[in-house]
Order: sequence, then structure tokens, then C-alpha cells
Amino acid sequence: MDTASIQFVLFGLTVALVSNLSRSRAWRSVVLMVASILFLGLLAQDFRVFLPLAGFLLVGYVGLVLIQRGWSKATVWSILAVLLVYTWLKKYSLFPHAVFLLHPYFTLGLSYILFRSLHLLIEAGDGDEKRRVGPGAYLLYTLNFTTLVSGPIQRYDEFAQDQFAAEPLPLGPGVIALQVERIIRGFFKVNVLAMVLHAVQEDCVTQMAQQFPVSIRILAAFKLVVVYPFFLYANFSGYIDIVIALARIMRLRLPENFDRPFSATSFLDFWNRWHITLSTWLKTYVYNPLMMALMRRISSQAVQPLLGVICFFITFFLIGIWHGRTSEFAFYGVLLGAGAAINKFWQLGITAKFKKKGYKALAANPIYISFSRGLTFSWFALSLFWFWADWKQIGTLFRAIGGLEWLGVWLLVWFSATAFLAAWEVLRTQLLSIRTAEGPVFTSRYARVVYASALALAALTLTILLNQAAPDIVYKAF
Repeated sequence: MDTASIQFVLFGLTVALVSNLSRSRAWRSVVLMVASILFLGLLAQDFRVFLPLAGFLLVGYVGLVLIQRGWSKATVWSILAVLLVYTWLKKYSLFPHAVFLLHPYFTLGLSYILFRSLHLLIEAGDGDEKRRVGPGAYLLYTLNFTTLVSGPIQRYDEFAQDQFAAEPLPLGPGVIALQVERIIRGFFKVNVLAMVLHAVQEDCVTQMAQQFPVSIRILAAFKLVVVYPFFLYANFSGYIDIVIALARIMRLRLPENFDRPFSATSFLDFWNRWHITLSTWLKTYVYNPLMMALMRRISSQAVQPLLGVICFFITFFLIGIWHGRTSEFAFYGVLLGAGAAINKFWQLGITAKFKKKGYKALAANPIYISFSRGLTFSWFALSLFWFWADWKQIGTLFRAIGGLEWLGVWLLVWFSATAFLAAWEVLRTQLLSIRTAEGPVFTSRYARVVYASALALAALTLTILLNQAAPDIVYKAF
């Protein structure tokens, strides 16, 4: 079962229907557990492939029990054990190849389970009695089918507040209608928009590999740079739309993972809007503790502002390492870290030169905002080459045209993104300014019905006519 297919949507809606047959929290928990196990079974029929995953879950839970029972060193050792087993199962190169398991096994969603397990271990280490988690709750939280494959990364407290509430979240016709609309929107993003953009990307790669005229290869390079970020957004955010809506119909609130990321005016702002739950997790458990540790050890007032630059680089470098075990992902992390560190260093430099008031005035300038937005998009697009391609592919693409031509492509991407995204912001503002007494016309109930109906008709028609599977969810690989 594909993770953004009609079958997946129908599966989720069926689970939601059964879950709502009773308001009992025990019933809802049983339904979620059965559904999550059934979902795993639909992804892989041979139970033996789940044994390493079961072992990974067991390591995390044993560590959690030891922490909850008060063993003073359990937190550190449990976190190290979970990280060790994770890197072993993901076959990171720090291990010799001979120690890896030879038979195939299930790793889908392992990276997201890692974050949830580490979150439980770290939070349990504070000694709060209210954080005690039993085996059933642990499995519900870590294997919840709505967040298993590609997130979002939810905190346990937020999950437990809804799942184990004596009185579940209200679910009226208005709420259901909004969630159905969101499912349709997400399905359209994944199965139509992302499919079209993926086809354009593949066509561009093919053109750059052939001996076409230089002008055609330059145009293909430009389209390749521009198209992939939008493909990734449609692919990933569309899936997130679907699972957030399905969970809400099951009376569970999942955290938002996107907030108009291409409207960001800096690289740091971008990561506050893109894969928000990942950024928030790393800020909470990596950036903040690292920053506090360095500040305790370095008392120099002149040096302390630069600590943020260092911490941002390390944090964003880890984002790259989390995505994969190859050198391409390590370099992807370097580019992300460099973007965040340069962004922070720029803020410090501008603030030192113009003071806070001057920096705020500059940051509010429409021209500065537009060019910053375009530069942010361009840097993200550049880093994504190491996200989706290997060194051989990247070498082929970069040799397809000369260095000066690539410089021209990147400048054209920057200025085009600056103009296009600025125009989009103006257009969006103008459309939302058309209002009635009930609010903006284009977000009214009637407009949303028309909009959702059109998307549903287009998605189903194209899916049936093309009879072609949409590209798999990219973040399913992590």
C-alpha cells in the first residue's frame, strides 16, 4: 500500500470511522494499536523483517523503564544504546560491513521512531513522575500509523493529551469537512502536482545528459534547480496534509510541519517554516543544550555572540547526517550548516554595524525582503542536489555546462525567485483582501467547497487517465 494512495486514504478513513464508534479511550487505543499493526502488515507480509525493529523498540523501552525506576546513569547509557542500535540498523559507515545483518529487514519510519524514543528518554530523565509511560502507551506513541512513515514528529505529552483523554476532542460536521478538504488538497499535491514536477525533473536530467545545444542544457539546468524544491514541498507537505487530517478525524491533533516556507526571508526563517517538527526537536534537544553548555564554559562577552554561529552549524549539519549515511548527506549537512551559520553571522554583523533599530529597518525593507527570499530559495535549491543525487550524478550535471554558465544559472535562479515569490506574496495579499462580512472571499466555506471539488475531480481524473503511480513519498526513505 502506497503511503499517499487512495488505498491509504480509505484505510485511514475506515480506521477513523471505527475509532469513533465509541468515545471510550480504551476503545480508541485498541483501534489505533490494531490499525498500526495492520498497517505494518500491509507494508511487509513477512513478520521476520520486523524483528530488528522490535529489538530497537525494546532497547528504547528498557532504557525508559530504567530511567523511570531511578537508575542515575540510565539516561546517558539508554540514549547511547538507542543511537548505537539505530546507526547499526541504518548501516552507517562507522561500522565495518561485516557486522551488519545480511537478510532484509524493515527500516521504514525508523528515523522518526528514533526521535520519539530519544524524546521519551530525555524527558523521563528529569524525574517527573507524570511522565511514566507504560508498554501500551509506548507502542501506541512510537508506532502510530499516522506518524510512522514520515512524521510529523510529535511530543509524547501532546499525543497522550488527546489519545488518553477521558473526553475526546470534539468532532462536528464543520471539523470533518475541513479535514476532508485537507485530504483532497494533500492528495492533489502528491498524486498530481508532485507527479508533474517529478516528470519535469527527470526530463531535465535527461536533457543535461545528452549532447543537446548548450542553450537547451542551460534551460534544463535552470528548470532542474527551480523544480525540485517545489516537487519536494508538494510531495512531503501533501502527505503531511493527509495524515494530519486523518488523525484529526480520529480525534488526534498532530503538529503542523509546514508554514508557507517559500515566504521565508532568511535561511533560519525558512527552517522555522519547513519540516517544523524536525527543526523544533533539534532546537530543543541539540541547539539549546549545546548553546548553554558553551556559554557556561566561555565567559568572554566578545566571543559569546559567535557561539550561536557554531551551534547553528552543528545543529544543521546533524540534519544532513540524519537524512542518510552517505557522504552526499554529510555534504548536504555542511551546506545546511553553512547556510544557517552565515545567516546568523550576517545578522550579528548587520546588528553590530547598524544597531538593532537599523537592522529592523533594513529587515522591513520590501526590496531587501524580496532579494533575501530569493537568496534563501537559491541556497536551499543548491543544497538539495546532494539530497536527491549521488556524486556521480552531480558530477555529470555540473559538467553538462561550463562554470560561467552555472554561475549565470544561479544568478538567474536568484533573480527569478526574487521576482516570482515577491509577486506571489503581493497576489496572495490582494486576493485575501477581497472580503465580505464573513471574512476573505477566497477562504469562505463556499469557495473552499468549489476549490476542494475541483481538486478532487482533477486528481481522480488524472490518476485514472494517466494510470501512473505517483512518485513515492521522499521522506519515506528516512
